Amino acid sequence: MSLVIYHNPRCSKSRQTLELLKENGHDPEIIEYLKTPLNKGQIFGILSKLERPAKDIIRVKEEEFKGRNVDLEDKESIADAIVAVPKLMERPIVVNDDKAAIGRPPESVLEILK
Repeated sequence: MSLVIYHNPRCSKSRQTLELLKENGHDPEIIEYLKTPLNKGQIFGILSKLERPAKDIIRVKEEEFKGRNVDLEDKESIADAIVAVPKLMERPIVVNDDKAAIGRPPESVLEILK
C-alpha cells in the first residue's frame, strides 16, 4: 500500500487528517506541497484518482485565485493555476494507491483506506 498525504502543517484540517491516519494505524508519506510543489502530471494523477470534479481541488476563496481567469470546468486550467500558485490546492489530499480523497472533513479519507 502506498499512502501519501499532501499536507500543509499550518492547516488545521490537514493536521487533523494526518492525526486521524496515524490513529488508524497508518504512517503515510508526508509531502508538504508548499515546499515541494506538484507538477501538472502529479496533479492530473491525483485528479484521475479522485471521484470528484476537478474544481474541488482548487481553493476559489483564496485572494490569489481572484483575477487568474481559471476555467473551473477545465482540468488543464485548474492544474496550471495550482502549478503557478501551489497555495491554491485544496488540502489535505490523501492518495492510497489508485484512490484519492480530500480531507474535508478529515473522516472522508477513511473511505479510501478500505
